[in-house]
Amino acid sequence: MTETVAILVGGGPAPGINGVISAATIRCLDEGWKVLGIEQGFKWIMRGDLSKVVPLTLERMSRLHFRGGSLLKTSRANPTKNPSHLAQVLKSLDQLGVTGLVTIGGDDTCFSALSLERAAQGRLRVVHVPKTIDNDLDLPQGISTFGFQTARHVGTFAVTSILEDARTTGHWFFVVAMGRKAGHLALGIGKAAGATLTMIPEEFRDRPIKLATVADILAGAIIKRLSLGREDGVAVLAEGLAEIMSPDDLTALASVARDDHGHVELADLDLGRVLKEEVLKRLAPYGLSPTIRVKDLGYELRCADPIPFDMEYCRDLGCSAAEYLISGGTGAMVSIVNGACSPIPFGRILDPATQRTRVRMVDVASESYRIARRYMVRLDESDFAERERLARCAAVAGLTAEAFRERFAAVAAHERGAPALPSSGNH
Repeated sequence: MTETVAILVGGGPAPGINGVISAATIRCLDEGWKVLGIEQGFKWIMRGDLSKVVPLTLERMSRLHFRGGSLLKTSRANPTKNPSHLAQVLKSLDQLGVTGLVTIGGDDTCFSALSLERAAQGRLRVVHVPKTIDNDLDLPQGISTFGFQTARHVGTFAVTSILEDARTTGHWFFVVAMGRKAGHLALGIGKAAGATLTMIPEEFRDRPIKLATVADILAGAIIKRLSLGREDGVAVLAEGLAEIMSPDDLTALASVARDDHGHVELADLDLGRVLKEEVLKRLAPYGLSPTIRVKDLGYELRCADPIPFDMEYCRDLGCSAAEYLISGGTGAMVSIVNGACSPIPFGRILDPATQRTRVRMVDVASESYRIARRYMVRLDESDFAERERLARCAAVAGLTAEAFRERFAAVAAHERGAPALPSSGNH
C-alpha cells in the first residue's frame, strides 16, 4: 500500500520553509509515496475542514527553495487547547489516509506535534523540523534553528544602515528585534553590526524587571556616549524584555491581544516607544533631550529569501525528516550535527517542570557573550572608579561626581560581573 505523508507549517514565517517543504516532498515522492500539503497549519483540519489540503508534486517543488515565505502558508492555530480539536486533527489525517506527518515550526508547533504523536498511539508517525528566527529551540549547542542565520544577516544590514543614519544625523535609534523569550536574534544582529549596545532578557537575573531599570541603563549609555564626544547611538533591544517586565509598569499589556498559544502579541506592544518616553523623562532634568527614533525589526526578516546557508541547511533538514519517516521513525525533532541527521526524541526536549518544550536561552556565561559585552557602550563600575571618567559623565548631566554616582549607582551594580567596557567612543 502506498504511504501518504502530510506536511504542515505552524507559527510565524521564517526564511527556508520552502526549502524544507520541497526537499521532504521530493524525497518522499522518490520513494513512491504520496505527499499532501496542509495549508495554514492546524487551522482547518482541527475543525474537520479538508478543503485546504493540496497534493504536492515535483513540478510545484522545482526551485522552490530559493523563495521566502511558505507555499503552504502558516497559522498559530493550537489544537492542544481543546481535546476535541486534537482528536479532530487525528480524524482528519485518518480520513486523508495519512500515515506520516512532517510538522515545521517553533516550540508551540513542536508541542502540538508531540501531543499528536502521543494521542495517535502508533497510528501516526510524526517528525518535527525546528523553525524559528528566534533560535530558541533546544537543539545541540552551536546548532541554529533554520531561518535564524538569514534573519540575522538581513537584520544586520538594516542596523548597519541605521548606524550610519544615526551618525549622520546625530540621533539615537532604539531598534526592537524579535525574540519572545530569548535574545539570540537581537544579540546576533547587534554584535555583527557593532551596535552601541544590545539588551536581552537573559542579562537580568532578577525577575520581573522594572521598566525604570531598563530605561536607566539606556539613559546611562546615552550619557556615557556624550561624555565620549558622540551624540549618536543605536541600541538593539530584544522584544522579550517586555515579557519579563513588571506588569504594573506596562499597563498597555492589559489591552494587548494574545494568540492561540496564550502569548502576548508583542508586536501590539510598542516597547520602543514606551522606552523612548521613559528615557527622555529621565534625561530631561539634566537638560538632555536627544532625538530618539524607534524602529521595529522583525516582519522584514521573516519572509526574506534565504541566504545560501539556510537554502542548504533547510534542504538537509527536509530530506532528513523524510528519511526518518521512511525508516519507520517517529516522535522526534530532526537536527543536523556534524553533517549527519541526529533526531532528538520528543521526550528529551520536554521541560520536566512545565511539560512544555524547552526554550534555549542565550548563555550569558559564554565567551561569545563576554566578547559582545566587551564592545558595548554602557555605564559600568569602571566609570565610577576612574575619577576622570566619572567627572566627564557627571559634567554631561550637570551633576557633581557624588550626585552622579548616587543617581546611577544601580546601573553600575547591574553591570557588575560583565567584562570591562571600552572607554573609546568609536563603537
